[in-house]
Amino acid sequence: MNNFPRTTVGGIEISRLIVGTNWFLGYSHMSNAKDKFIKNYQTRKNIADILTIFMNAGVDAIMGMPEPILRDAISEAQDRTGIAAKLILTPHFNITPDGLPENDPERVFDLCKDVGATFCMPHQCVTDRLIDRMDNRIRDIDKYTGMIRERGMIPGLSTHMPEAITIADTTGADVETYVQLYNAAGFLMQVEADWVMRIIKNAKKPVMTIKPLAAGKLLPPVGLAFVWNTIRDQDMVTIGTTTPDEAREVIDLSVQFLNHRLPDNDLQTTRSKASLIN
Repeated sequence: MNNFPRTTVGGIEISRLIVGTNWFLGYSHMSNAKDKFIKNYQTRKNIADILTIFMNAGVDAIMGMPEPILRDAISEAQDRTGIAAKLILTPHFNITPDGLPENDPERVFDLCKDVGATFCMPHQCVTDRLIDRMDNRIRDIDKYTGMIRERGMIPGLSTHMPEAITIADTTGADVETYVQLYNAAGFLMQVEADWVMRIIKNAKKPVMTIKPLAAGKLLPPVGLAFVWNTIRDQDMVTIGTTTPDEAREVIDLSVQFLNHRLPDNDLQTTRSKASLIN
């Protein structure tokens, strides 16, 4: 299968499944030991092997920041498949004058352009500091999105605050999409899942949901069933994987849920489940 369902964001067609990169770069949301395992395990080849599975299935969108190992792996996967990846970068940068020079917005956005970003979406650590709940605005957002547009990239917002979507929609902020936490466990979410569900439903722009498995706290069939069946046709799901087999499983489960079918994946087998097998 190389035709995973697609959507359009800011005039660009991309896959509705997006490759997350935390499980490539060592951000487990579990422990330092798990982070260390990921960093020790992942190599350029291992990451390229996973990306090749996704890209051959028609999943051509990758979210994160392109650290050197990831950049090299993306290049290798593109060479293997002949498919160009669409990069969704979530940079952080200075929003006060006392930051490091290398984190000045102009330099950060130039870097994003130079590595081939299609989408540039200020990271949660920037976006959520700019949100002003009292005045119902996102401070300086048009300044930053203007700089992103000037460099030929499509602006969006990466956030953990559900207000980011409602305020951006209400004020007409110049963004084309949102990154929003969304999972059945409520992991890292600031309000209940049904509230976020409604916010996504009413969003004026497509939403890229993240952490569908709550950083490994939900089984893939459980987490993916929830998100795929409660978002709109224009919305997306971002998920990280550690191995090619996990990538295949995520793709297969997603296709089955999108077709409103119960999954037919191989189940784990243990001695305690022997009596359940015919």
